[in-house]
Amino acid sequence: MATSSFSSDDDDGLMTEINMTPLVDVMLVLLIVFMVTIPVLNHAVKVNLPQATSQPQDLQPTHIDVSVQADGTVYWNKQAMSAEQVKAAIATAAKQSPQPEIHLYADRAVRYEAVADLMSDVQASGLTKIGFVTQPATQ
Repeated sequence: MATSSFSSDDDDGLMTEINMTPLVDVMLVLLIVFMVTIPVLNHAVKVNLPQATSQPQDLQPTHIDVSVQADGTVYWNKQAMSAEQVKAAIATAAKQSPQPEIHLYADRAVRYEAVADLMSDVQASGLTKIGFVTQPATQ
């Protein structure tokens, strides 16, 4: 007969009981953690708050369409304006509450300088919402 290293005679020295010490240690640590954190979670200042009802205001900001043609002509809501009129309209729009959004339509052939000057005037007046409107590319 061949002898193997896995004989049944060696099983007598093995411990067949579950070691409960690590489980008890973990449970004690969890108990201590919960004992420390529960008083912190329940600590609150009791304040008698006033009761009020209000309706949410659904203020949609208006938008202003500003178009710049290839020759540099500026249209404010589809109305041609001079540079001074545009600056006055921007100042008026900046005083509105809530401030309107500027939707900027710039011609493909317009000089960058005209668009940059317009954006600079809008930013200097305090308007912060400027959006460039583009046409999606055809596929």
